[in-house]
Amino acid sequence: MCGRFSQTQSGEAIAEAFQLSTIPQLKPRYNIAPTQPVSVITQLQRRQERVHHQKRWGLIPGWAKDSSSGNRLINARAETVATKPTFRRAFQRRRCLVVADGFYEWQRSAQNGTKQPFLIQLASKQSFAFAGIWERWQEPDTHELIFSCTILTTQPNALMVPIHNRMPVILRPETYDAWLDPSFYNPGMLEAMLQPYDSAAMITIPIGTAINNPQNDSDSVQQPYSLDSE
Repeated sequence: MCGRFSQTQSGEAIAEAFQLSTIPQLKPRYNIAPTQPVSVITQLQRRQERVHHQKRWGLIPGWAKDSSSGNRLINARAETVATKPTFRRAFQRRRCLVVADGFYEWQRSAQNGTKQPFLIQLASKQSFAFAGIWERWQEPDTHELIFSCTILTTQPNALMVPIHNRMPVILRPETYDAWLDPSFYNPGMLEAMLQPYDSAAMITIPIGTAINNPQNDSDSVQQPYSLDSE
């Protein structure tokens, strides 16, 4: 699964990387956790223009009775997203890019059961996009609209296999146009995009346990941790 990630790039860098016409106002975030707002890019169907939003991480289906279901739906499996009722409609028309520059995973020790956290990034340290889908949900009493999203996951690549049995789908830039286009729906072509990212283009960095607490949101959580000291 993907349960924590980072987005520390400037608004200018994000606008350039994702071809946005407006520069988003962003601050570095090193420890993004479920239910928090995340940077999401969608495409306006009429103008074919990419736009940046903040959406709640944790998908709330339109038919949900309350928002608590979003606390659990932070990920959707790429293998079943096209057919599972909870995600099917969003996969058809409401796909998005979730902007990140790193994510975290925990490797469980076979000896004592402890968990070692890792920061996983592109070797270039550049921004990338998770494959996401989004929904709108209206609070029954206040009628407030909440826009939420989830991150798709897939099988691990060779780099991730020793750490965890799933990884988030990182989309390649050449797939962005089709993925974002709300008028495009070819399940076979879309599902073909949801593959493990090239492990040769990624790095893993062991880090300390400060990342375990979402309140720790500074660059200190990404400081390398020497496994040799154990």
